[in-house]
Amino acid sequence: MSRSAPAAEAAPADPAPGPDAAELATLFAPLAGHADVLLAVSGGPDSTALMLLAHRWRTQCHAATRLHVATVDHGLRAESRTEARDVAALAQRLGLPHAILDLAAPLPGTRLQEAARDARYEALAAHAQAIGASALATAHTRDDQAETVLFRLMRGSGIGGLAGIPAVRPLGTITLLRPLLGRPKAELVALCEAAGIAFVRDPSNSNPRFARVRLRELLPALAAEGLDAAAVERLARRMARAEAALEAATDAAAAALWPTRREGEPALTLPRAGLAALPEEIALRLLGRAVAAVGTGPVELGKLEALLAWIAGLGPDEQGARTLAGAVVRVNRRSVALAPAPARRPSGSTR
Repeated sequence: MSRSAPAAEAAPADPAPGPDAAELATLFAPLAGHADVLLAVSGGPDSTALMLLAHRWRTQCHAATRLHVATVDHGLRAESRTEARDVAALAQRLGLPHAILDLAAPLPGTRLQEAARDARYEALAAHAQAIGASALATAHTRDDQAETVLFRLMRGSGIGGLAGIPAVRPLGTITLLRPLLGRPKAELVALCEAAGIAFVRDPSNSNPRFARVRLRELLPALAAEGLDAAAVERLARRMARAEAALEAATDAAAAALWPTRREGEPALTLPRAGLAALPEEIALRLLGRAVAAVGTGPVELGKLEALLAWIAGLGPDEQGARTLAGAVVRVNRRSVALAPAPARRPSGSTR
């Protein structure tokens, strides 16, 4: 495991290169609405810069928000505990309380990065609740945004997916904040180096075993053709704008077509003609909401498109039924009725 510079004994010099007080106030405005915020700091350059900048914001802008720091130790590398303790030492020099969080269960051998991410958020959210923090701040950058949008593009995501990483979103009972989402990673690396602060370079970030790493290696060639991180971030912002408009239109369609369900009522019915009259994108979204409401959760876009195409392909007098994501969808002349699918009997059972 490599570190960028030797750790200094004294607190980082201030002022150091980076945003001035006015920029810091804008950058960390989302944190100002919370009395206590937990900073997720792994020890890499992005999250180390987040801690340095957040501390600088609180000091220079006289912010009342109390900052807390946590490092999740996945236990995947021998050096991880030492790295977490180095973060703790830097947090102490900055006067910030720090906790090292261990995972509740071992990570699986497959889909390792996804599993590690989910476990990390679960541990951080639980700790935020335990200390009374109403928000969790992570150090996702403009480069992370670009990678995410391109990754989802390769996977065939819709408009919502191409909107990329949101700067603010709910995470259970707390709020997830990403104040550095518009800043380039190189700027954060430079800030740490200028302040003489060591940071960790995670070897998994250069391991071609992971799809994101292979994609990252393509980014310089794409940037040479004009598709750099700034361009992809711009695309994500435009997609987010379109997503908001489409969701508003879906809200309006739901208000017009979605029946009022009594508490405990498992089924709902949409008028077939009303669903057919909607623009296809709005019909898809409304149907997806209906399936998720009575089924087992969000629906994969490709499967939802196939379901809507099947409904549209039925003749006026035709009817039928299909099952998707824990919901059974029955179509007749007048309506599209959705209800929870019957529980599947165990294999080999008899009536």
